[in-house]
Amino acid sequence: MRVILKNVEPAKKASVNGFVNYALVLMAYLLLQVLIGQGMVSNAMQSLLVPVCCYIVMAVSLNLVVGVSGELSLGHGGFMSLGAFSGIVAAAALQAAIPSAPLRLAAAMLVGAVAGAVGGVIIGVPVLRLRGDYLAIVTLAFGQIIQNIIMILYVGIDAGGLHLSIKDEASLHLAEGGVSIIKGPMGAVGVTKLASFTAGTILILITLAVVQNLVNSRAGRAIMAIRDNRIAAESVGLPVTAYKLTAFVISAALAGAAGALYGLNYSSTVSSKFDFNTSILVLVFVVLGGLGSIRGSIIAAALLTVLPELLRGINLKEYRMLLYAVILILVMLATNSPALQDLFHTLFHGKKKKEDAGK
Repeated sequence: MRVILKNVEPAKKASVNGFVNYALVLMAYLLLQVLIGQGMVSNAMQSLLVPVCCYIVMAVSLNLVVGVSGELSLGHGGFMSLGAFSGIVAAAALQAAIPSAPLRLAAAMLVGAVAGAVGGVIIGVPVLRLRGDYLAIVTLAFGQIIQNIIMILYVGIDAGGLHLSIKDEASLHLAEGGVSIIKGPMGAVGVTKLASFTAGTILILITLAVVQNLVNSRAGRAIMAIRDNRIAAESVGLPVTAYKLTAFVISAALAGAAGALYGLNYSSTVSSKFDFNTSILVLVFVVLGGLGSIRGSIIAAALLTVLPELLRGINLKEYRMLLYAVILILVMLATNSPALQDLFHTLFHGKKKKEDAGK
């Protein structure tokens, strides 16, 4: 009986934690809708709502690779870029077939997710056999390759379908009435904005459902076992590469969907937006929120995305990014302080950690 109860308790705790994450997102959404209706949210802050949703999805999905799987990936911006531009092209191509903006946005995000997943498979199959720094370097190179490919890519559409070129816009040979969607270094221009805060919230909920169910499943436990002790996992016959590839591809697909939502939130998008800095920024969200902590990724992504805008309100506007960096350093030091960890554990659990209590 004790063995059964020990197995049931972690499952129950995981279920409660998942429910809290859903409730946190829904409560934040409803609260913001009320505040927007009352005119208490500035236009600048409203413009950040969709990007916040995108970065939350990016952070949660990257946490699946870095926190749950234990692999360091620096190419998440590349998957986001794939999703953004494929989603923009899909939305333009489906404009006549799907007049409804929400349905076209959903289709574009699905295309972005597929593009991200395909990129995840292409890079994951050969790369996930590597470990540690080698994997980080290869994924970093992948992100840079995607950025440079999009910078020389020209895509247009006319009655005959899509046209692609890597030379110039004239090489597309568009018929009368055709339009260019992606214009090389200029990126995607003249994009019809379809993204909304509601769509972003739904995408977050879908991401939570996918990631949390995977983590709490048999496959998720196998992935964490591989992370903790790869040799022991291999010795009992676990297909290490297959499980790692599963987590990697799912993470890339979610990043692609977030990229599509992000790209369709602006009238123009350039590939440089999804450079190395974007991948590092998302990694900061994951590390700051706690490796393996989904709720921590949600909170960190939301706070750090709006923090620069909040710092605009102070008198020292020219130093806001310096203050942003200082706050990041202080928070990282605080979250890694054993004394503060014991304090938070005491506040939330009412007792000290076992190792401290036994001293």
